[in-house]
Amino acid sequence: MIVGVGIDIVSLDEFRAGLSDALVRELFLPDEIAYAASRARPWESYAARFAAKEAAMKALGAGLSQSVAWKDIEVLRGTAGDLDLRFAGRALDLARAKGVTRSWVSVAHSGAAATAVVVLEAA
Repeated sequence: MIVGVGIDIVSLDEFRAGLSDALVRELFLPDEIAYAASRARPWESYAARFAAKEAAMKALGAGLSQSVAWKDIEVLRGTAGDLDLRFAGRALDLARAKGVTRSWVSVAHSGAAATAVVVLEAA
């Protein structure tokens, strides 16, 4: 059963203009940073992961005002290129309360924007 759906879009130009090492450390976990840093256009990967975290917050029905931290949501990349989420802290509490057993994540980026959709499923 689907218990949450979220979507987000990020302007690549605005995101890239505001991107700094300090912001990267605030928003992303080490594996997310390593993946994005390995890409030719890392800001696109960061923006897509940021959009996925925003979409996940929407799917959880929560956000920063409910004490969900950016690093409470990690975007994982599987060996086949598929994406998944790992929740920690307040995001994990909210996911457990909804009975989340699986997440579905899709991200895309073009020259102008990065988008993400998250679907949360319960057994």
